[in-house]
Amino acid sequence: MDYNFVEFAKNLGPFAAIDALILVVVLVVMLLFFIYKRNVKMLCILLLGCVLEIAVQTLSAYYPEKHILDVGKYIMHYVVIFDIVCACVVYQNDFKNIFQKVSSQRQFDMHTSDDDLREATAEILTACQDMSKQDVGAIIIIDSVGDIHENILDTGTRLGATLSAPLLESIFNTKAPLHDGAVIVRGNKIVAAGCFLTLTQRNVNKEMGTRHRAAIGVTEETDVLSIVVSEETGIISVVKHGEIKRYMTMDKLKDEIEEAYGISPTAIAMREANSHKKKKRSKTGRFY
Repeated sequence: MDYNFVEFAKNLGPFAAIDALILVVVLVVMLLFFIYKRNVKMLCILLLGCVLEIAVQTLSAYYPEKHILDVGKYIMHYVVIFDIVCACVVYQNDFKNIFQKVSSQRQFDMHTSDDDLREATAEILTACQDMSKQDVGAIIIIDSVGDIHENILDTGTRLGATLSAPLLESIFNTKAPLHDGAVIVRGNKIVAAGCFLTLTQRNVNKEMGTRHRAAIGVTEETDVLSIVVSEETGIISVVKHGEIKRYMTMDKLKDEIEEAYGISPTAIAMREANSHKKKKRSKTGRFY
């Protein structure tokens, strides 16, 4: 049988274009999601199941009078459903975070001067250095944009205290009740302590424990900086966007914290340049 593709294309209506657009959008979103999760294999499995079901359904519809592949049609239908359910189970935390970000209304607005942020940086450096020397484990999350959801804060104890090195060291003291969880810092305030974070599902170095896995996990889902002090070795690490850097010196750690706070020389220069551009536009702007 010969197919007239030109005639077929002429008979396509606007709804066919909408169908094609929906398909492309869904495929692009799925591709971006699985690339972000670094697990394209799962995407291939899902697409393979869909392709097989379409092939079976097409063959079954092409020969309706012969009732071929009736069993296979039902089996492949449920295989696709099974694949989707498995993906939802595996990535349930990711979907939960997405819905939380969409539904939550971010009320966080940090009005903290650069001097206060520099003082907070110095306090964090002092605390990390002291805890590293004493092999005290710690995990500090610097949340400069309010990306940490309220549900995570609720797993710990709300403090709202001004950040200081003695306070951080007392929180992570092994005899303190909050030492096992993470400290969430916004600006120069400790928002909460003893918070529990979702662990990363990636394979990590066996030398790294639960704190490191939690630090990687939270940065995979949010735009924060995680600082980890190893209880076993005293090694200081930082994690950003799921990537961990170990063996941090105080100078390197300072650079990372200032970058997270937006008070690094580069960030300040960019801010001043943008401010200068805005002023220049306002002066040269004309109203008619």
